[in-house]
Amino acid sequence: MYTRGSVAVDIGESTSVPSTKSTSLWRRWKRTTAFQKKLIILGVCILLMFLYVYNSQIEENGVGVRAAKKNSQKLKIKNQVNNPDDSESEIVLPALVKLGEDKQKALNDLEKRIEEDINKLQRPVRRGPPKIIPRKKDENSKDAENVIQMVKADLDQGVDNPGNGDEHEPVKVKEEKKPAVVNLAAKYPMPEWKPLHSELYNERQRYVVDMFQHAWKGYKNTAWGHDHSHPISHRYDDWFGVGLTLLDALDTMFIMGLKTEYTEAREWIATKLSFDVNVDVNLFECTIRVLGSMLSAFHLTGDMLYKERAIDIGERLMPALSRSVSAVPYSDVNLHTHNVHAPKWGPDSTVSEVTTIQMEFRDLSFITGNPKYKDAVDRVTAHVKGLSGKKNGLVPMWINANTGLFRPGGTFTVGARADSYYEYLLKQWVQTGQTEQHLLNAYLEAVDGIEQHLVGQSVPSGYTYVGELLGGVTPSAKMDHLVCFLPGTLALGSTLFSKTHPRQAAEHMQLAQDLCQTCYQMYANTPTGLSPEITYFNVNNGIKGDLIVKPLDRHNLLRPETVESLFYMWRITKDAKYREWGWNIAQSFEKYTKVSGGGYSSIKNVMDPNNTNPMDKMESFFLGETLKYLFLLFSDDDSFVSLDKWVFNTEAHPLPIKESASVS
Repeated sequence: MYTRGSVAVDIGESTSVPSTKSTSLWRRWKRTTAFQKKLIILGVCILLMFLYVYNSQIEENGVGVRAAKKNSQKLKIKNQVNNPDDSESEIVLPALVKLGEDKQKALNDLEKRIEEDINKLQRPVRRGPPKIIPRKKDENSKDAENVIQMVKADLDQGVDNPGNGDEHEPVKVKEEKKPAVVNLAAKYPMPEWKPLHSELYNERQRYVVDMFQHAWKGYKNTAWGHDHSHPISHRYDDWFGVGLTLLDALDTMFIMGLKTEYTEAREWIATKLSFDVNVDVNLFECTIRVLGSMLSAFHLTGDMLYKERAIDIGERLMPALSRSVSAVPYSDVNLHTHNVHAPKWGPDSTVSEVTTIQMEFRDLSFITGNPKYKDAVDRVTAHVKGLSGKKNGLVPMWINANTGLFRPGGTFTVGARADSYYEYLLKQWVQTGQTEQHLLNAYLEAVDGIEQHLVGQSVPSGYTYVGELLGGVTPSAKMDHLVCFLPGTLALGSTLFSKTHPRQAAEHMQLAQDLCQTCYQMYANTPTGLSPEITYFNVNNGIKGDLIVKPLDRHNLLRPETVESLFYMWRITKDAKYREWGWNIAQSFEKYTKVSGGGYSSIKNVMDPNNTNPMDKMESFFLGETLKYLFLLFSDDDSFVSLDKWVFNTEAHPLPIKESASVS
């Protein structure tokens, strides 16, 4: 007997019918369940199908197999006839020795025809010349072009009458159309080098400068003129095709006083850069990185080259705003055709995409005197302000460019897809000399909503975190690393409206300090000293530990948000612990993400110092933001890129603070 569940089944007894093999099988078949019978029938069908296909293949190849065996036998027979004493012959037929001359001749003719057929089958087919894909030319080296020409010449000499009979026609190579480059070197010679400061670096600043130069080395060696470096495999990728890392890092080099690196970057921008590329770019990313970079470089250096480049890219991005059927811009725009569209993966844009372009386009109006750029983005701000669907100043993360409305049931978060909306409410107010009160009011309301609905404390240590409201109703203790920009923004705001809003200023500063502590713990609590991309916070007394890192969230992309907040907290509070935290983070980046030949790489696993699993990519913001904020964090001079004169965009490109919002 055997037991299945709680039912005992007897399989050893028999009925009055004699126990035979057929009756035993029939009895077992009757005892099987319907599901088991279906499985058996399915298995039999699959087996029959396999046998049918196998038999069909044998029949198709049968003639060839039999012929091959017959030919093999004939060859062995011939071998025995010609070598009757060969002991290794597999077929021994002594009678064949007595064959007549006619039969022997016929056998020889048959063998000859077989050999000719085999030779025809083995003869390679003549082909035309292979397709040659030329690499992009480098004016400093013609080696690649010379090699291509030699290969073409060899192919021409080695191909007999290409294109005749059944041979392949020569492949015509279509030359890749290159974007038109407007060389501005003669129009805008490089101005005299005037660094922002002449003081020597302190030891920690020197350490960060060395990190930057190592990162720059990796970019130059593997991706010069391209968007991103893959420093381990020595490859590159082009997201926009405009030299993104070079542009993002430009003002960092100038702030650090790196004349050599800055000069070679400027030379490329003057002679090689073209924004006339047939590529769909994300409006938000291209605005904060490319337009922001050109505007910042213009303000820091006074170099008119950057103003012209800023106008060029600004005009190419404008159709995403001007062609929208609502006030909400489209997320993507083609820099060459000016075609616009919503994201390819869905109908909705993220709120951060459409509300984190304002500072840059407003500044473009300020430097050109043309109000159209500012008017376009101010229209977006006014539209979002008037939308329903908010919750105490919090906005859902999705918005539709066609309807102009929030997606119903959207999640409320200060992390990915909404983060910089809150940042730009305050910074636009700062940008125009604290004159636009409606922006400050929206910011204060939003922070109040954050405190009411998203702030929580972990168990058992009581770390303050900013979570999410899933679907607008369900709390989640999930916090993106991106949220760690918030302590710096809160601290900045609290110092600026402390006299007019003292209660909010005090509350914001306390939240900034608590949240900054949490952001650092996201680093300090991992074996590598580097933060994961996402952290969950324990809110149950029965579980040990405050921070929970899930396997899919363990990667680190060299992000800047925590060191950004450490910079603000140091400048505003002068508490030395923020510098120490930043120093620890810098050393962890150096230890676990550095690539020996040049560059730094994102890693997949911050939880295993012995197997970080590098991702082989160096993001442009590592040079444009992370290293810049670390350098400024360790500066002993608060007047160096002073927060009284400059406001940083969300990509760490400083823009000047104006006295008003007027365009003149």
